[in-house]
Amino acid sequence: MVAGESSGDLLASRLLSGLRPRLPDARMHGIGGPHMAEYGFISDWPMDKLTVRGLFEVVPRYRELKGIQNTLRDQLLAERPAVFIGIDYPGFNLGLEQQLREAGIPTMHFIGPQIWAWRGGRIKKIARAVSHMLVIFPFEEEIYRKAGVPVTYVGHPLAEVIPMEPNQAAARDALGLRQDRRVVAILPGSRMSELKYNTASFLGAARLLQQREAQLQFVAPMAGDKQRAYFEQLIAETGSADLGIHVVSGKSHVAMEAADAVLVASGTASLEVALYKKPMVIAYKMMRASYAIMRHMNYQPWVGLPNILAREFVVPELLQDAATPQALADALWKQLDDPAHCQRLRQRFTDMHHALLRDTANLSAQAVCALLDRRQARLSLGG
Repeated sequence: MVAGESSGDLLASRLLSGLRPRLPDARMHGIGGPHMAEYGFISDWPMDKLTVRGLFEVVPRYRELKGIQNTLRDQLLAERPAVFIGIDYPGFNLGLEQQLREAGIPTMHFIGPQIWAWRGGRIKKIARAVSHMLVIFPFEEEIYRKAGVPVTYVGHPLAEVIPMEPNQAAARDALGLRQDRRVVAILPGSRMSELKYNTASFLGAARLLQQREAQLQFVAPMAGDKQRAYFEQLIAETGSADLGIHVVSGKSHVAMEAADAVLVASGTASLEVALYKKPMVIAYKMMRASYAIMRHMNYQPWVGLPNILAREFVVPELLQDAATPQALADALWKQLDDPAHCQRLRQRFTDMHHALLRDTANLSAQAVCALLDRRQARLSLGG
């Protein structure tokens, strides 16, 4: 298995929670994070070696990433595992899956690339690379079936992990936050590149919000120690220490649950915020050249997952040059200061939560075991 970032680590852990009881003695290894390790997964490389986003941001790391991919490929071709499962991270995993499948090793891909959003032509590569696709959004099944790719809708693992009714008071207690003051969670991203491009605007927005409401509390969960150290460095460099931002390692879900509103980078985290039924502003910045290309490749007007699932702008999206501190602060203040809007959002996000809720752990584990059974049957016939 290969997961390339913290969101993939969490999603893969749900699959492993269903798979490990069925395969208690199986050796499960590759690249993953701490959530996967809880189920006996062994990571052959640190997961953060793979963490990079954007078209041009990959270039300086290309040789390193390609070296890891080639070394892992050679190791797996020699080992011939019963199955390889790529967890999201398509730029790395699909190429690896294609080489393994061509060598006769069954491959699965958990979480389909967003071909419905951009780069739809990749479905041809997916058909060559993937023996079976596990998808997390209900509308994806038909797309893959039409392309001749075996597919199973397993629901979104986060819909199982996140409670239908958040407990804001308990979350604030867990973080040491005051109950009588409103809380804004700041999530500029889990990748170092996301922190680099998003943090200054996010901190600037926090300062403007605090000018409107001096008693606001800010909490910023970081994906790991390296991200926390870099974020705290950026706080110092921007002169933002006086904001009193409560920086924590991990605990992103607790921070979301504690919040009254969230400023969040586009990605899986925005869906997590929606499942916690919180008002939010979605923002994102990246290298200018990468954004120019990706903007023209997008098939639809939304980039945030809550808006994509709702098929409308239920929450604001501010991207690249539009994500100024003033614009972010103004948009988030509206999210904070409109009780009727917040109630409507809670209902929309509750409906979304129900639509995504399935027994993901067992459905995905069943699909893996079925693929293993088919492989074993072919080997028996061949013998």
